[in-house]
Amino acid sequence: MKVTGELFDKLAGLSKLEFDEASKAVILRDLEEMITFVEHLKEVDTAGVEPLLHVTEQQNRLREDVVKTEISREEALQNAPLHDGTHFKVPKVIKKPE
Repeated sequence: MKVTGELFDKLAGLSKLEFDEASKAVILRDLEEMITFVEHLKEVDTAGVEPLLHVTEQQNRLREDVVKTEISREEALQNAPLHDGTHFKVPKVIKKPE
C-alpha cells in the first residue's frame, strides 16, 4: 500500500497533529515500511495455528474480597483539614453553567 501525501494529511488532521515537511518525509517512509511489514505477515500460512491469547500460561491469582475495619471513622477523620464528623469536606470544584 502506498501512503500518499493526501492520506498522510488526512491522518494528521484526524489525529490533530502538525508536521513540517522534513518530519513528514521521514514519517511517510516509516509508515510505508510498517505497512509493507504487515503485508508480508499476510503471506504467512497460519492454518492450524491457534491464536495466542496470553504470552504466558500463568493466570491471575485473585483473592476474595474481605471486609475488615482497619481504622475507625474518627481515626480516619482525625487529620482531615475539614470534616463534618462523618465525611471529608472538600472545596467545591464543579461550577454550574450560567
